[in-house]
Amino acid sequence: MTEWNEAQKQAITHKDGPMMVLAGPGSGKTTVITERTKYLVEHCEVNPSNILVITFTKAAAAEMKERFMKLAGRSLPVSFGTFHAVFFTILKHAYRLQAGCILPEHKKYGLLREIITDRDLETGDEPDFLRSLISEISLVKGQLLSMEYYHSQSCADSIFQLIYQEYNKKLQRNQWMDFDDILVYTYQLLKERKDLLAAWQNKYQYILVDEFQDISPIQYEIIKMLAAPKNNLFIVGDDDQSIYRFRGAKPEIMLGFPRDYKDSKKIQLDINYRSSPEIVDAAQKVIKANKKRFAKEIRSCKGAQVPVELRTFKDQQEECIYVAKKLREEYEKGCPFEENAILVRTNLGARTMIGKLMEYNIPFAVKDGIPSLFEHWIARDIIDYIRMALGDRRRGTFLRIMNRPKRYISREYLDQPEISFQELKEKTKDKEWLYDYIEELEEDLRLLKDMTPFLAITYIRKSVGYNAYLAEYARIRKLKEEELTDVLEELQETARAYDTYEEWFEFMRSYTEELKAQSDQKNQEKQGVIISTLHSAKGLEYERVFLIDVNEGVIPYKKAVKTEELEEERRMFYVGMTRAKKYLHVFSVEKMYNKDSSVSDFIRPLEGKRRK
Repeated sequence: MTEWNEAQKQAITHKDGPMMVLAGPGSGKTTVITERTKYLVEHCEVNPSNILVITFTKAAAAEMKERFMKLAGRSLPVSFGTFHAVFFTILKHAYRLQAGCILPEHKKYGLLREIITDRDLETGDEPDFLRSLISEISLVKGQLLSMEYYHSQSCADSIFQLIYQEYNKKLQRNQWMDFDDILVYTYQLLKERKDLLAAWQNKYQYILVDEFQDISPIQYEIIKMLAAPKNNLFIVGDDDQSIYRFRGAKPEIMLGFPRDYKDSKKIQLDINYRSSPEIVDAAQKVIKANKKRFAKEIRSCKGAQVPVELRTFKDQQEECIYVAKKLREEYEKGCPFEENAILVRTNLGARTMIGKLMEYNIPFAVKDGIPSLFEHWIARDIIDYIRMALGDRRRGTFLRIMNRPKRYISREYLDQPEISFQELKEKTKDKEWLYDYIEELEEDLRLLKDMTPFLAITYIRKSVGYNAYLAEYARIRKLKEEELTDVLEELQETARAYDTYEEWFEFMRSYTEELKAQSDQKNQEKQGVIISTLHSAKGLEYERVFLIDVNEGVIPYKKAVKTEELEEERRMFYVGMTRAKKYLHVFSVEKMYNKDSSVSDFIRPLEGKRRK
């Protein structure tokens, strides 16, 4: 029999009633779930078809099933699946539904785009706006919220309500349901049909839930119904790794589990099999600053190894050069690039690092599609201003910039594939104010023609009024203005090194091509240093981890203001730290985009280890 530690043994051999297993990073939670499933079948003689194991992703469900089958040494009818797959099975039996009635994600974008176009809602950043709408619709459904009391994060409440209602009407008209409706309809069905609920309760007599810290209110309500009245509910998770609030996950649910199930048992898997004692100790010091959490002590099973490296650099260039040199040095000592990960808070945060890896000829693989900075809508606006200055007169290019900032130029004046300023002035000469706007734009473009890229961006921002346009846009979209201006700062930083537009455009082209080559590798075996956001790194592990730009406004992210948001940001940082097995580097900078930047408060508990 496999050697289990005492806590694992207690969890694996638990039979009836509710149990919560607090499983910290690298503590063997998958082992506990699969071994307990096997124990129920082989030692407790539970019918395998009465056991349900729920995970959050298809990949996790498939991996769990495969590991269980290997353990059992035969095929057994235990149900393994995601919340959506399990709940859709319930709906399928009740309503004879087919998989074709689930709205695919890409069609969701199409439906919302139609609504926005029909209502004439202007969005500068349509893809971002659609993503945030989809996220909010999911949140409203997943948290069983009433629209009456919901305040939108994406746009005015009245606009969000209108989009939400129209979207649901379109679903109903086409007899579609989205992934969130699967949860809503299952909840309603089991609430209303006690006979069906009893049948499923009889079917799933033992329920095991993985990654319980990521559960949403509606998922929890359905699981509670299914587990009743026996309540053989076995939940495994780590409240310190709950980082999906934006998807509707509420760590408060796990924290409240002992209150909801007063007879529940609690086990803590307190041995970390992944990381060195130095990494475990540093991560514990950081996470203990959170107030809303289960108190826990975790220890590493390994002997003392290497101290965590804390270092502050002058700026991001210096930081990235250090990382690139370190990677090259370790590779020459025999450490494969694939054993290293560079973790960032947001997609855009990786741009400088990627540029430096290209320069040093270090192969890298992007964990999740990091978009090219130059394809961001704000960057495209600036580039189109420059293209116009260089003589581009295509209607599409002009359309992007003509009302950014607002000049009140109507599309009806643009009836040719190419625009002529002479014709535009001719058409608007009876409207003196509009004529002046067009003449001013023409003059701005004439001046931009001979500037350096860096100076041109400054001119577009300040003299042309693009900064003011972004400030107004941020207000309408309920965004922080600096979220948008940061894109400009970063774009301007890339332009600093080039004297001509041609050189700058050439850099953009090669950079974007390299990124595209990376994303084309998606389905192949990825090779090289892994670059990932903190969200996407969860569940993974690497020999060496670099956490870069650990500065206020980045980690924690500038959007996080409330206590619960700051605690989630700290949990995200904790997740990043605990991906490392042997070497952990935590880096910050004194200047970011030429502005002074403070080191993150999150690393205050580690301050004694700082190096410059």
